[in-house]
Amino acid sequence: MMKQSLILLSCTLLLLLEAMVSLWIGRYPVSPDQLFSFLIDRQSTDPHLHAVLFHIRLPRIIGAVAVGGALSLAGAAYQGMFRNPMVSPDILGVSSGAGFGAALAILLSLPAIAVQASAFTGGAIAVFLAVWVSRSIGKNHNAILVLVLSGIVISALFTALISLVKYSADPENRLPAITFWLMGSLADIRMQELPYVLALVTAGSLPILLSGWRLNVLSFGEDEARALGIHTDRLRMIIIGSATLVTASVIALSGLVGWIGLVIPHVARMITGPDHRIQLPLSFLSGGIALLFFDNLARSLLAVEIPIGIITALAGAPFFIILLKIISRETW
Repeated sequence: MMKQSLILLSCTLLLLLEAMVSLWIGRYPVSPDQLFSFLIDRQSTDPHLHAVLFHIRLPRIIGAVAVGGALSLAGAAYQGMFRNPMVSPDILGVSSGAGFGAALAILLSLPAIAVQASAFTGGAIAVFLAVWVSRSIGKNHNAILVLVLSGIVISALFTALISLVKYSADPENRLPAITFWLMGSLADIRMQELPYVLALVTAGSLPILLSGWRLNVLSFGEDEARALGIHTDRLRMIIIGSATLVTASVIALSGLVGWIGLVIPHVARMITGPDHRIQLPLSFLSGGIALLFFDNLARSLLAVEIPIGIITALAGAPFFIILLKIISRETW
């Protein structure tokens, strides 16, 4: 237990160090001396330094940690609940539902806050439909399989609706805006948006973190979990509801960001083993570290910012191929 606590502490310190470094990375030059001097006495000869640090970079850093951590935590919870290493937070259609909600709001020229609300609502509706379809088919020994297949169907449906909205959009203005949103970006995060998102992420993360030992029991199989007093249906609904809450809230903030929720939980599992009591918080920390790193690359590699979804896909796909051999040897 001491070793696991040390791992969590090390990841927390690494995340804080990375966040500090991220404050001086960007197109507007901020040296470490300027940063430390400003943080200590709040005095600077540069009149733009306060705005750059506290209105642009700090919200973006907090947003990157929240988005990466939430997606990774939801992915780890789903992989444990479904006992399948190949699932991700969008397995029940939350990403495609959120994408349709945002695309529809952009098509209607709604303000930014309405786009975020529409994305959140669309993601929640998609997951609700997936659960409703699976339950309407009936309970049987393949309930998990039916739920996954229902999610795939609903995801395909909302993906088709996204294509319909894009086909209907103005190619000069609305279509580029929809396409850019779907690629994901942290550039437009503002400090006034973060309290609401962080409250939703916290509300959804706590039930998942507190369910770690139940997920450990569930890994032995549903019959064994029921024999040990675990209400598996209730646990499944708690995980689905909580994971949907955190995923939809951060997707509404950042747009679609892939691979983080699929790959990072495997990294956490490789470090800590299958104990979800440690794996879940480590997945959150690791997801924040990873997405903050990728966001630093997105805003510094080229003269123009690269959408974060492109960076995560370029890095996540080859890394996941490397993990496939390891995953294939695991017992779920």
